[in-house]
Amino acid sequence: MLIGLLALLLCQLGGETLVRLTGAPLPGPVAGMLILLALLALRRPDEKSPVLQAADGLLTHLQLLFVPVGVGIITAAAIFRDAPVPLIGGLVGAWAVGIVVTGVVAAVLLRLQAMLVDRWRAR
Repeated sequence: MLIGLLALLLCQLGGETLVRLTGAPLPGPVAGMLILLALLALRRPDEKSPVLQAADGLLTHLQLLFVPVGVGIITAAAIFRDAPVPLIGGLVGAWAVGIVVTGVVAAVLLRLQAMLVDRWRAR
């Protein structure tokens, strides 16, 4: 499991390094996850892989990662009390944009799937 955690941290470090060197408008951990995805797609590990075991271990304790967020919300309670309208507006706006983007992506993927099925049946 230690080797798996090391691999996950190295992917995150690689993502941080890549973002800082290129100036890409992407968080470093997200770039690290993309690096990890590429490595997993190329290697196709089995269930006994240290990386998958480490990821499973982290996922079983995922709820603990929300504790810092809760503490941050409690310590920033004054901001929430002083500006509720912009915060609620931002939350509702982000929710609406997420729903619209999800709908558009689903529609495009369904059309693409139908097109590919039609091409496959035409053969």
